[in-house]
Amino acid sequence: MTRAPARTAQQRKHDTLHRLEHDVDVWVATAAEDGGAPQLAPLSYVWDGAVLLVAAPVTTPTGRALHDTGVARLAVGPADDVVMIEGVAVAVPPADLPEEDAEIFAGKTGFDPRELAAPHLYFLIRPQRIRSWRTREEETGECEVMRDGEWLVAG
Repeated sequence: MTRAPARTAQQRKHDTLHRLEHDVDVWVATAAEDGGAPQLAPLSYVWDGAVLLVAAPVTTPTGRALHDTGVARLAVGPADDVVMIEGVAVAVPPADLPEEDAEIFAGKTGFDPRELAAPHLYFLIRPQRIRSWRTREEETGECEVMRDGEWLVAG
């Protein structure tokens, strides 16, 4: 069986952006400030080209950790075509999120946190580092497409 060659950096960025724009679900990994057990939760998201918007109940370990630490690691896609994101999270109460953004989130994800009984917070997650890979050849150093919040290739 022949393996596909590693993608160019430009193609990897293009594929990463495509996945971020078209997928809806993301795995979010967090840990409490006090060194509590790491948590992994599936959340729905919207990508606006610069940040991911997610929502979580304020009483869950994920919601509390995102709020308290402002740090998240995310994974989008299957194991053989994954985008891994390290980002900074900022909590936004539903009343403070622009109505247009809340409507876009509800339309894309199929649920509206503003209508749920459990109080939710929105979180804007700004990527600081993004890695993307499909094959073992891409798992090594060449998989990074963003560092320190800056894309490593133009376009």
